Amino acid sequence: MNALPDPGTLGAWGLLFTSFVIGLSGAVMPGPVLASTVSHAARQGMKAGPLVVLGHAILEAALLIALVLGLGPLLTRSGVAGAIGGIGALILLWLAWGMFRSLPSLTLSVEPGDMRAAGPVRDGFLLSLANPYWSLWWATVGLSLTTMALETPLGRWGLGVFYLGHISSDLAWFWFVALLVAKGRRFINDHAYRWLVGCCAGFLVLFALYFAWFAWERLSSL
Repeated sequence: MNALPDPGTLGAWGLLFTSFVIGLSGAVMPGPVLASTVSHAARQGMKAGPLVVLGHAILEAALLIALVLGLGPLLTRSGVAGAIGGIGALILLWLAWGMFRSLPSLTLSVEPGDMRAAGPVRDGFLLSLANPYWSLWWATVGLSLTTMALETPLGRWGLGVFYLGHISSDLAWFWFVALLVAKGRRFINDHAYRWLVGCCAGFLVLFALYFAWFAWERLSSL
C-alpha cells in the first residue's frame, strides 16, 4: 500500500504556495520586464510595477484560457500528465542550475534605462510575449502546473488558484523593484539579492523532485 499521498490531491493552499514560489523564482531573474519596470518607475514611481504586471497578467490569462479550452481534457490523461511533469522537473533543475551558476556575478541594477515605450501596461504585455524564456517556461513548467491544478480536488477552480499564486509573485517582486527605484536603493543590496535568488533556486530543486514524483505516479499507473 502506498503510504504517500497522491500528488494530485495538492490542496488550495499548497497549490497557491507552489505557484507563488515557482513564479517568484522566475520573476527575480533579470530580464526585459525587469528593465521596463525600472525604466518606468524612474519616471512614474511605485505604480509602474503593478502596471507592468497588469500587461503581463493579461497575456498570461489569455494563454491560460487557450490552454484550458484546447488542452484541458488531454492534460488530465495519466500518460500526458506524467510526460509533462517529467519534462517540467528537468526544466526546473536546469533553471535552478542556471540560477546557482549566476550567483557570484548577479547584481540588481536599479539604474533607469533609455527605453521608449507607450506605457508600462503595453510594455508588460509585449516584452513578455517577445521573451523566448517566457514561452519556454509556459511550454514546460507552466504546463506542468496547469496539469497539476486540473488534477486537484478543486478541478477547474484550481486553475484560478494557480493563476492567483503565479501573478501574486510577479506583483510582489516588480512592485518591490519599483519601490527601490522610486525611494532609493536602501532596502536591498547585491548580497541580499543573491541570497534571495539562491533560496529560490533551492526551492526549484525541491519542486523539481515533486514534479518527478508526480510524473512517476502518473506513468506507473498506466
